[in-house]
Amino acid sequence: MTKCATAIAGLGMSPMARTDIGSTRDLAIAAAIACVEDAGVALRDLQGLLVCRSPSKPTSELPLRLRLDLGLGDLRLLGDLNMEGASSVGIIQAASLQIANGLADLVLCVFGDSPLGGATQSGSAAYNRVMNLTGIDGMEARSGLYGAAGPYALAAQRYLARYALAPDALGCYAVACRRWASLHPSAFLREPLDIEGYRQSRMIAEPFRVLDCAYPVNGAIAVLVCSAARARDLRQPPVYVHACGQGHAGLRPFAGDEPELETGARLAAESLWRQARVTSADVQMAQLYDAFSYVGLQALEDYQLCGRGEATSFVASGATSPGGTLPVATGGGHLSGFYLQGMTPVAEAVVQARGHAGERQSPRNELILVTGNGGRMDYHAAMLLSPKEAL
Repeated sequence: MTKCATAIAGLGMSPMARTDIGSTRDLAIAAAIACVEDAGVALRDLQGLLVCRSPSKPTSELPLRLRLDLGLGDLRLLGDLNMEGASSVGIIQAASLQIANGLADLVLCVFGDSPLGGATQSGSAAYNRVMNLTGIDGMEARSGLYGAAGPYALAAQRYLARYALAPDALGCYAVACRRWASLHPSAFLREPLDIEGYRQSRMIAEPFRVLDCAYPVNGAIAVLVCSAARARDLRQPPVYVHACGQGHAGLRPFAGDEPELETGARLAAESLWRQARVTSADVQMAQLYDAFSYVGLQALEDYQLCGRGEATSFVASGATSPGGTLPVATGGGHLSGFYLQGMTPVAEAVVQARGHAGERQSPRNELILVTGNGGRMDYHAAMLLSPKEAL
């Protein structure tokens, strides 16, 4: 039996929209205030602040001066972490490690992003940056690989070819996410979706259709991490952090290697199972970083929730949908819920662990896998959360 040292005791969300509703800094302040109110503590009680933002944004978008914006007192922990899409899980891990070692308590972890507004209204325009995949400066730009969709589409093509899957096999994941989103009043895309509707959506970068891609919003989310003992005395049911893991695969651009099919997530998974003394079979729910449908499918395999090459059939069977054996992305995920990078799955995991998810609440919430993913599946961070202090 393992017992936790830390827990998530507060959750706060700013307003979210596809229009200009304020700067990233404004939204982060709103999320932070909502978070401490949710936990029943005061801003002056905080001992630490950790922030992260979209890798496409400069530090000035969400600076360490946020501590002064919030009027915080003396802090024992302050930091800014960048693992791209894995950063939100990463800052919770960092807070947990510091707290477990007695260096701080009541640490606020904040992510904010405001990619949309003015002339930038589409997700593709908001994230139209070159990703360095080859290690050769300028190669991607000369090849026309701008933004994330193209590089991820190449990985998805390799996956489909390797397992002899139809081009529209990815659609099962988008449909499953939409089933959950239809139960979530704050999800941005709630209209019914079936596989035929998916097939009719426009192509973005083969094999990705628009419904395979994340739905970005402007917004911020904050969580409060503290010791398990302190969490028991606060306003909300504690969500205990049972294990943390990271995995970042080394350079493998050689014949015979398959970096698109076997990523560093396997290293993160090994850490989780070892620390919590569980296996993937014990996981009852998964909140995955799924900026593209393929990324969610790949995570199911990387974290051994199904076999290699089996993710599309697993999802198509209804296993991850409402009423299925393994609920996945129960808020609609990044595809139908909203895209605030790694904080989207974190927030949904906290709501589900508390039992506060309303119509979409899963009755099996005692061990929840939460993942983060950065680069083009280059950086991975994951956690196991539970409403139970001991497993």
